[in-house]
Amino acid sequence: MVLAIAALGSANAQKDMDKFMVQVDGLGCPFCAYGLEKKFKEFKGIKDVKIDIETGDFSFNYPSEKVLAMQAVLAQVEKAGYTPITTKIERADGTVETSQGSRSIVEDGMFVTQTVNVAGNCDMCKARIEKAAMLVEGVSSAVWDKESKLLEVGLDPNSTSLFAVEKMIASKGHDTENHEAHGDDYGNLPACCQYERLNN
Repeated sequence: MVLAIAALGSANAQKDMDKFMVQVDGLGCPFCAYGLEKKFKEFKGIKDVKIDIETGDFSFNYPSEKVLAMQAVLAQVEKAGYTPITTKIERADGTVETSQGSRSIVEDGMFVTQTVNVAGNCDMCKARIEKAAMLVEGVSSAVWDKESKLLEVGLDPNSTSLFAVEKMIASKGHDTENHEAHGDDYGNLPACCQYERLNN
């Protein structure tokens, strides 16, 4: 009976874990991933660390009773030398927390969704395009599809416009429907990201 109770307690402990999912900008090699993982292992009790270098996806589980806050996760990514793009926490009690960069996503009905064609090739392009869109004040979400080349943006039309978002993205080297990236910005992209120019 004692053993059964101990086993049950162990099973419950496994369930009482918060799941953290972070998309990280700047991971370029296995050494980068090792450095990020090492930094997060400062949080005693971290489990199931997974890092995808190509997409920048980083996930881990952490005991819910220790209550690891969103801001602590964002700060730890930055301490490791990288930039958090999107973060999602699924708490053991069923609640979900999300953020874009260091700003929480606003869901109050003030935002509209708009789409625009943005040139790009790969998952590195996806991370760069979405990050650039999120730099624009008034943007709540940005999702670029690698196959269709369409960027879906949630924005507050009282604060910004799709035109402003396109201009920011073009400054990072990616052509959009209404903005052509400067040749130097395009040339600075990694070889795998140098897409076929929209206006060629």
